[in-house]
Amino acid sequence: MSGRVLITGGAGFIGANVAVALAERDWEVVALDSLHRRGSELNLPRLRDAGVRFVHGDVRALEDLREIGPVDAIVECSGEPSVVAGSDGRADFIVRTNLVGGYQCLELARRNAAFLVFLSTSRVYPVAALEGLRYAESDTRFELLDGQRTPGASAIGIAESFPLAGHRTLYGATKLAMELLIEEYRASHGLQAVINRCGVIAGPWQMGGVEQGVFAHWMLCHVLGRPLRYIGYGGSGKQVRDLLHIDDLVELVYEQLGARDAWDGAILNVGGGRTCSLSLQEATALCRQLTGNEVPVHPTPTRRPGDVRAYLSDCSLLFSKSSWRPRRTPRDVLEDIQAWVEGNGDALTATL
Repeated sequence: MSGRVLITGGAGFIGANVAVALAERDWEVVALDSLHRRGSELNLPRLRDAGVRFVHGDVRALEDLREIGPVDAIVECSGEPSVVAGSDGRADFIVRTNLVGGYQCLELARRNAAFLVFLSTSRVYPVAALEGLRYAESDTRFELLDGQRTPGASAIGIAESFPLAGHRTLYGATKLAMELLIEEYRASHGLQAVINRCGVIAGPWQMGGVEQGVFAHWMLCHVLGRPLRYIGYGGSGKQVRDLLHIDDLVELVYEQLGARDAWDGAILNVGGGRTCSLSLQEATALCRQLTGNEVPVHPTPTRRPGDVRAYLSDCSLLFSKSSWRPRRTPRDVLEDIQAWVEGNGDALTATL
């Protein structure tokens, strides 16, 4: 199947990579972006060269979405992805962008009977519940243990059945709220949609920071010789995340767009799982090995609000629905980021 697809947040890291890949696969692609996030302007030549129509607009503005015209599908990649956004008491931007913008996308999908692929986040799972799990501590990482008392948690990772009661950061809360709205639109309007709860997505063209895009940030700092910090947990750098190469995510989204009936109603964890995961300490060692550079890493023992020791995606439900599997390793991810940074050093330095 192909047709006309709107990518919201289409000049961002995920949105631009999805837009370019779908255009190469014979979709007619429109990318909408406000260019609010730093570095998004660097993706505009890529979109143009791929034949993607770029619209400079705000996902919160219904009039901007109406200018797009009819679409067969929407991939909702817009929003504020920072886990610390709003922690200073200024929540207006993240709430308006993630909720009002998401609602406008729902309305557009309803009016067009378009299939919605919604990129949610593993941050919908509550912080206190994740921190209350049983862990072991090795030389380089925290490990989840089997025999957890909380349903949906095991050494494999966190499954969709993990309890959702509790706080989860404003970012996670707005994404979970959108998941609930999508379910209401499915029930009341017959909307077809799939929800992907993504772990860390990483790869080239990601303007990474400590609050979002941590592995891209780690490699960027190693290439450019910038200092880093291990924040929280005694400054050990043992906190763990699974990571998924952007190209692996693109392949899943392409499969979902081509079979809307099969994917409709699914709420799925999407990530690299235990086999594609890194602690910060392990990421440092791998970046040093790949670049030959050693940058200072300063310990900052105090944990930030919203931090968790470890998150791994248990993708068993996704794997039961599809032959899709993550194919790129952590080394592949970091090598591809390294090549991109080294090939775009001047532009990145100017942007950052």
